[in-house]
Amino acid sequence: MSWRSTYRSSKFRNVFGKAAGREECYEGVPITRNVHDNHFCAANPKFLAIITESSGGGSFLVIPVYKTGRIDPHHPKVCGHQGSILDIKWSPFRDNVLASCSEDCTVRIWEIPDGGIRRNMTEALMVLTGHSRRVGLIEWHPTCSGILYSAGYDGKIILWNLEEGKAVRMIDSHSDVVLCMSFNTDGSLLATSCKDKKLRIMDARTGRLLQEADCKRHRVGRVVFLGNMKRVLTTGVSQWNTRQVALWDQEDLSVPIIEEEIDGLSGLLFPFYDADTHMLYLAGKGDGNIRYYEVSLEKPYLQYLMEFSSPAPQKGLGVMPKRGLDVGECEVFRFYKLVTLKGLVEPISMIVPRRVSEFMPGLIGWVLCSASGFSGFPLLITLIQEVMCSRPVLISLKETYKRPNPAGPKAAKRERRAMAMKGLDLIENVSPKTDNEFLKMFYRQQDEIKRLQKELSDKDERIKQLELELHNLKNVTY
Repeated sequence: MSWRSTYRSSKFRNVFGKAAGREECYEGVPITRNVHDNHFCAANPKFLAIITESSGGGSFLVIPVYKTGRIDPHHPKVCGHQGSILDIKWSPFRDNVLASCSEDCTVRIWEIPDGGIRRNMTEALMVLTGHSRRVGLIEWHPTCSGILYSAGYDGKIILWNLEEGKAVRMIDSHSDVVLCMSFNTDGSLLATSCKDKKLRIMDARTGRLLQEADCKRHRVGRVVFLGNMKRVLTTGVSQWNTRQVALWDQEDLSVPIIEEEIDGLSGLLFPFYDADTHMLYLAGKGDGNIRYYEVSLEKPYLQYLMEFSSPAPQKGLGVMPKRGLDVGECEVFRFYKLVTLKGLVEPISMIVPRRVSEFMPGLIGWVLCSASGFSGFPLLITLIQEVMCSRPVLISLKETYKRPNPAGPKAAKRERRAMAMKGLDLIENVSPKTDNEFLKMFYRQQDEIKRLQKELSDKDERIKQLELELHNLKNVTY
C-alpha cells in the first residue's frame, strides 16, 4: 500500500510526527496490563485520564494536561469500580464529566473538579446498571448532550439518558460480543463490528438494522465513519492472517470498495479519522509506528502519505480534541501514547510544515464538533429522534491562532541568551536528577534571590531620592 506508483498532489504530503520532549511527557504512570483491546486513555483540553494497574477493583488517574513530568506514586485515583476498568471516555460537551465501564457490569459517570482530584474518589455521580455481563465499550453521542451508549459482553447495546439516569432503549441485534462502535457526523447512524464477523449499520435512535455485511474474507476488528463522505472504513485480518483495511459504501455493504493489506503483524489496528483534513491514521497495538493516509472519493481512495516511527511499542493511544491543539504550531492531530514498559505517556503531535505566518483554514482544519447543548432529555421516542438528528455545532479555531515570531528561532535564541545573562536560565528549568545537580540549583537560586533583593533595595533607595528631589522642586516653586 505504501508503494503506490500513482502520484497525487496533496497539501498534507509533508505532515510529520513530532514526539514531545522528556519534560513534556508524563512519567511514572502505572499503566494497566489488561489485554482488552482498547485505548485505556482519554484526553480533553483540561485533563488526561489513564487506566492504571490495580488490585481489588479498577482505578484510573486523572491528571491536568499542564502537569507534565514525573507523577507522584501516591497520586489520588478514581477507584469506585469493583472490577477492572475496560474503557473511559470524556464527555464532548462538558470537560469535567467522564464515563467509565468495567467488568463489574456497570457504567459510572464521574465529575472531576477543576484542578484535578486531591484525594481518592470513590463516589460516582451516577451508576448505570443494565448489562448482565461485563461492559467493554462506551461512546458519547456526538450531537446530543446527555446521551451515552454502552456495549457489553452480553451482546446488547444500551442507550442511556443521563438526565434521568435511565435506559431509553436496548439494541439486541448482535449474536456475539460487540467489538467497536462508531457514529456518523450528525449521530443518526451507528456502525458496529461484532465477534460474529459481521459489520452492521443501524439507526442510532431506534436501533433498526439498515445494512449488514458478512465479512468472511475480512474479519472486522474496528470500524469508523469517514465524516460526511458516506464511507465506512474497517480494519481487521484477511483470510491469510495479514492485517487489512477495507473501505465500504455506507448505503451498500454487499462488497467493499477496496481491500488493502498492510503487513503481517498480529496486533489490532486502531483507525483514527480527522474529518477536517480527511486524514486517516492507523496505529497498531504493540507497534511503534503510526501510518497516515489521505482519504478521497476518487481512486486510489487511500493515498499513503508518511509514517511516524518510534522504537517503543504502544499499549494504547488517546486523542486530543481539536479545540485542545496548538493551532499556532500548525498542529492538526495529537496522540497520547501509552508505553507500559516505561510507565510513560508520550504526546505525539502531527504537524503541517508551512512558511507563511497567516492562518490557513484549509490547512489547519479550522472547525471542530463543539456542543449541541440539550437539557431535559424527553423519554418520548419522537422527540428523541428530532434532537438526535441535529447537526453538530462548529466553531472556528482562528480566534486561538497566534502569529509566530517573524524573526524566527534565532531571535528566540538571542532572547533566551539575554535572559540567561540576567540570571534567569529558562533552558535549564528542569528537575534535578542527582544530589549534586540539586545542590548546584539550590545555590544558584540562593544567589539569584540575593541579587534580586539587592536590586530591589537599590531601586527603593533610588525611589526615595527621586521623591526627595521632587519635594525640593515643589518647595522652590512655591
